[in-house]
Amino acid sequence: MSMDWFDRVCEELQDHLESICDQYGEVGHMTIVRAAKHPRIEFFLETEEDLREYFFTLFYDPSNEEFYITTIEFDTDRLSKVILPDIEDIIDEVHETFHDFLDDEEWEEEDDEEFTEEYEVEVDWKTGEVVAYTNEDDIEVLYQFGLIEETGDGIIRRINRFETADRELVEDDSYFIFSQEEAITIISLIASHMDSLKKFDF
Repeated sequence: MSMDWFDRVCEELQDHLESICDQYGEVGHMTIVRAAKHPRIEFFLETEEDLREYFFTLFYDPSNEEFYITTIEFDTDRLSKVILPDIEDIIDEVHETFHDFLDDEEWEEEDDEEFTEEYEVEVDWKTGEVVAYTNEDDIEVLYQFGLIEETGDGIIRRINRFETADRELVEDDSYFIFSQEEAITIISLIASHMDSLKKFDF
């Protein structure tokens, strides 16, 4: 396993992004997470309340020495992996996602299948869908825990189901990926502030 390619990209990526996009240079930031089986680079904006809004996560597979991102196929509810073989592809993907995040209508999306490879990420779901809360208005929030087989990272799936006024069932899914070290920290943080949390008010 080699981290050389990861380190080189980490050193150059921020400067490259700032040089091609003035808007990113003003508000875009990145942080490096090395303490994982697959290290990653996370990109975020800082709000006026000093909070971070993450808009992109770039993973690195040290065994195959390749960068990749994960995407969600909403029609099949599956995770897919998209490999980004060169730093130019990484910069383009971060740049595009950054402007999509800001809802910049002037940004034109360009797909170049020649430089990407996509395949499905296998998740071993350890639990079924567990109901976190529900109410009389047919709103349900459920959670599901699994392991990404390739990396060993944990994954939490959050499912939000509700009915519209026309009685149409709508389902919105989101995913959160984390390492063992992060899980320990997350559990500790929640346990330390459990008494401060309020119950959901429908």
